[in-house]
Amino acid sequence: MKKLLHTAALVSTLAAVLASTPAWAQTAAVKVEGAWARASVQGQKATGAFMRLTAQDGARLVRAESPAAGITEVHEMKMEGDIMKMRAVPALDLPAGKTVELKPGGYHVMLLDLKAPLAKGTSVPLTLVFQDAKGVESKLDLTVPVGTAAPGGATAGTMMNGHKH
Repeated sequence: MKKLLHTAALVSTLAAVLASTPAWAQTAAVKVEGAWARASVQGQKATGAFMRLTAQDGARLVRAESPAAGITEVHEMKMEGDIMKMRAVPALDLPAGKTVELKPGGYHVMLLDLKAPLAKGTSVPLTLVFQDAKGVESKLDLTVPVGTAAPGGATAGTMMNGHKH
């Protein structure tokens, strides 16, 4: 009976935490919506995180951090002729009032040297670091759900196929 009550209390606490976690997060300067990270499998050392960022007054995403990865970088993926190229970018401009989408096949946050696989249905801590026009940095801590597709059922594509560092 004690075990059943303990399990019920854990489920109740988890439900309360999930209910209080917004589907979006915001600093004074940047709103984050639809954040998610792609699930990985045993032996996979990298994955991506995706979201929509809107800076009220303009800002730059200057870095990302996560204890789940040895290296966390802001990346750009683009086609050059018939070759897909991916590279880390020093910063990502967020024009005032315009939404910038981090998505498979475009800009994204890369989680490299994963310390453990990211399982579907779990979450991963992610900190985004922004810089305003005056150079002042602000951090936004997120708890990002892990899945195989974006929230709402959009497919994630095959961004990780062939990704090498």
